[in-house]
Amino acid sequence: MRFDENARLDTSQIDDLRGGGGRGGGGGLGGRVAVGGGGLGVVGLILYFLLTQLGGVGAGGGYALPGGLSGLPEGQTTDTSQAAQNCRSGADANSELDCEVVAVVNSLDGYWSDALARSGITYQPPRTNFFSGSVRTGCGSASSAVGPFYCPGDNEIYIDLSFYQELETRFGAQGGPFARAYVMAHEFGHHIQALLGTNSRVRPGETGPTSGSVRLELQADCYAGVWAAHAESTPTASGQPLISDITQDDIAAALDTAARIGDDYIQSELGGGRVDESQFSHGSSAQRERWFTTGYETGDPARCDTFARGVDLG
Repeated sequence: MRFDENARLDTSQIDDLRGGGGRGGGGGLGGRVAVGGGGLGVVGLILYFLLTQLGGVGAGGGYALPGGLSGLPEGQTTDTSQAAQNCRSGADANSELDCEVVAVVNSLDGYWSDALARSGITYQPPRTNFFSGSVRTGCGSASSAVGPFYCPGDNEIYIDLSFYQELETRFGAQGGPFARAYVMAHEFGHHIQALLGTNSRVRPGETGPTSGSVRLELQADCYAGVWAAHAESTPTASGQPLISDITQDDIAAALDTAARIGDDYIQSELGGGRVDESQFSHGSSAQRERWFTTGYETGDPARCDTFARGVDLG
């Protein structure tokens, strides 16, 4: 996957909370998990259960997000100016990680704005926040350990960019720009669900192989695949497609990432070897691959109804 070097990037929906901004990833991962029922993430709840099993979250560590928190941790400030200065074109996206994410956000905004407009729905873009270490959100406080997540409380996405390195070193994922794009596309899928009211169909904290939580996550994977199917033809501010040269290797890398963050893979490979389906919150590796593939092969958001009566989740 490549970005058009002459394409103009739009940083207006990006907030840099890393304390001075700058290029590249933020601080290292770690710390307690303080996110759960309110935040929707590609691995957040899975990591919560994993760290609970391994003793990483002690008594009182908390599952549900406390509501109503706002502001930033002490010493953390918003600085969007550096992103605007550094991330101006597709050429920057081809060479700098944070600019790559900006470009993917631009493409996702472009696709979903058009897709929802065709259904008579006004698209409201989510803000994307880069943070390092910990962050406060409309859903409560979270550490980098939860991975990227979407907060329905403020309709914003939060990511510590060092998570991408964690995917490769700890989870063993192939990595690469398209695999990273899949992660952001999944979080945008949660935003689409919020706009459509799909979240209301899920009881907070519900788990299990056919639970509403799993259905919500698999649908977000499907929405990510739908975007991927249209990424090379979606124009952005420049009027031209921003993304080109998506190969089968790119798709394979995205599917590899989906498999590495399945409930069963994380429980068996990182959580002591025992798979407990009653604690599934995101779906198995095979399910996550299947629903991304469904979205990618059909390119149709309507084919992503994981809540339909009698649907086979895989």
